[in-house]
Amino acid sequence: MSNYAIRFLTLSAVALALVAAPVIGYAAPDNDPPSPPPSSTKSKGKKKTSEVSPAIEDPAFAKGYRAAYTTIYDRHDYASAIEQLKALGHDEMAAVANLIGYSYRKLGDYKVSQIWYERALKADPTHVKTWQYYGLWQVEQGNRDQAQYHLSRIAALAGTNSEEYRSLAAALEKPPGTGLVY
Repeated sequence: MSNYAIRFLTLSAVALALVAAPVIGYAAPDNDPPSPPPSSTKSKGKKKTSEVSPAIEDPAFAKGYRAAYTTIYDRHDYASAIEQLKALGHDEMAAVANLIGYSYRKLGDYKVSQIWYERALKADPTHVKTWQYYGLWQVEQGNRDQAQYHLSRIAALAGTNSEEYRSLAAALEKPPGTGLVY
């Protein structure tokens, strides 16, 4: 195999590992975070590779993404996480845009959060974690029909046994107006 082919395969494996990890990461209820991007180069799942971002091959990006992830899910410092994620310079990536949307939602800025969720889905309409988080946003807003639609998208993309599906389904089972925030 030529050096070019080996490099291409290695880059593809790294791209798959970084791009697919947030999609297949564990996330039961909304307070259980998706997995941060792995630091290894092993692929954890299939993902389309036709639109590989230059960030995938950048170790600084992966380190910064993991730092923002920690800021969100361990420290619950959403404002700082937004700054960290935007500083990565790749907010066109679904995983990044989704976490920015999540952070704005946790800060209570639902309009801006919606913009970021929609940006994430525009970047990758198969990003299951965004369908879940945006579905939870819909539940919080009282848009149960829209949340049901998001649930059907998750079912089509990841199946009804996925953590994302179970999390959103559980939120939809709660009575409307209970004041629960996910």
